[in-house]
Amino acid sequence: MASSLISRQFALSLQKRLWLSAPACRYVSKAAPKTQVEFDYDGPSMKTSVPGPRSQALTKQLGDIQNVGAVNFFCNYEESRGNYLVDVDSNRMLDIYTQISSIPIGYNHPALLKLMANPNNLSTLVNRPALGILPPENFPDKLTESLLSVAPSGMTRVQTMACGSCSNENAYKAMFIWYRNKERGHNTPSEEDLSTCMINQAPGCPDLSILSFMGGFHGRTMGCLATTHSKAIHKLDVPSFDWPIAPFPRLQYPLEEFTRENAQEEARCLEEVEDLIVKWRQKGKPVAGIVIEPIQAEGGDNHASPDFFRSLRNVACKHGCAFHVDEVQTGGGSTGKFWAHEHWGLDNPADIVSFSKKLLTGGYYHKNELQADKAYRIFNTWMGDPSKNLLLAEVLNVIRRENLLEEVTRSGKALLNGLYELQTQYPGILSRARGQGTFCAIDICDDATRNSILLKARDKGVLLGGCGDRSIRFRPALVFKEYHVHIFLNIFSDVLALHK
Repeated sequence: MASSLISRQFALSLQKRLWLSAPACRYVSKAAPKTQVEFDYDGPSMKTSVPGPRSQALTKQLGDIQNVGAVNFFCNYEESRGNYLVDVDSNRMLDIYTQISSIPIGYNHPALLKLMANPNNLSTLVNRPALGILPPENFPDKLTESLLSVAPSGMTRVQTMACGSCSNENAYKAMFIWYRNKERGHNTPSEEDLSTCMINQAPGCPDLSILSFMGGFHGRTMGCLATTHSKAIHKLDVPSFDWPIAPFPRLQYPLEEFTRENAQEEARCLEEVEDLIVKWRQKGKPVAGIVIEPIQAEGGDNHASPDFFRSLRNVACKHGCAFHVDEVQTGGGSTGKFWAHEHWGLDNPADIVSFSKKLLTGGYYHKNELQADKAYRIFNTWMGDPSKNLLLAEVLNVIRRENLLEEVTRSGKALLNGLYELQTQYPGILSRARGQGTFCAIDICDDATRNSILLKARDKGVLLGGCGDRSIRFRPALVFKEYHVHIFLNIFSDVLALHK
């Protein structure tokens, strides 16, 4: 174990060797002020191509049971540490995708292993309750210690769920219930409401809608799918709702160089949002809520300015729509703030903020008025998992103790600056480098080249993810240091040189 742990001296000597041995065309890493993650490995180590023989055999075995079309390779999670994921063929890869942005403080963090080894926590792991009807004694305290300790501005209530899709699905239901009670002027349904809902008819099942944005991704369940517009494969052959879809701003980068053009584009999109709200009201399908991501992740890491989001929030207020910020992928610190929408400086907080991924559990925060008015209206068997709240509380302790949000800001600056340099060096391949914190992306000249780069980087020991039509997205853990940035940049530069 000790031989695999990284030391400061080794890290600095490795940096020096990389510097001295680098060819002239290669991105050369700079010395990083902090180079140590105590439970990390010293770098990638590749034994086979990926997927290796053992992964291929397991894929074939699983293929007799499930669809394995999306399986990349099989993992050895026991041997994975920190920023490194190890596969079953003993390939060790620097993971900058982290289970689709879902690993907050790296693999096998000692603080989490210690927490799980505590015999006092065994009951939480062994006995999973139906939280809506039989919560454990410590559940209020654990919620206060974990989720409520990082509640977004203006939020004092949280509804736990199991995943991102069910978080958004139930958030939509909460918005519909709120809107319908507002229309009635009370929360007592009529006999007609009760009878017609049982046969999927109005007024019990009202013709209300949720406005979403082209390029957005909010989940793959039925309601969420109606607001997901990132890839056709997500939606193909599945019936959907007639809900309005607004254009999301298509900005030019770097943002500071195109402020006038980007402001015009955002104004165009905001005008279209208002037109759609009016149009759907005239169609008899009023917009009960607006849902948006702070950065459209799955759809291509598309950004908009704080002014755009503040104006959108005002549009929601003007038209009586709930304002739902989907922070499933952006929440948890990767933008340098715990919630990405904190960068907007909203005077009037959102009505609903949904989360999952780095928060380890799912759910949504909401204002008091969006509290479900009766039991069982927002409900399922598990409604989350107390063991994940236990883990999250310790994750938050680590984030605070190690000042990881500051670390993210430093690493993100190094990552983005490195991408800018490589973009200048390879203008025929790279463009539109962008990001906030370590939540970064860059465009590749075409989809085929993007996919080739992803595979070649993996074979050299770096795991990356794609998004949108031709983007690569970066989603490292919060323990991703400047040292790891430079390991990545050197490998990425070697991969790009093969495509020059």
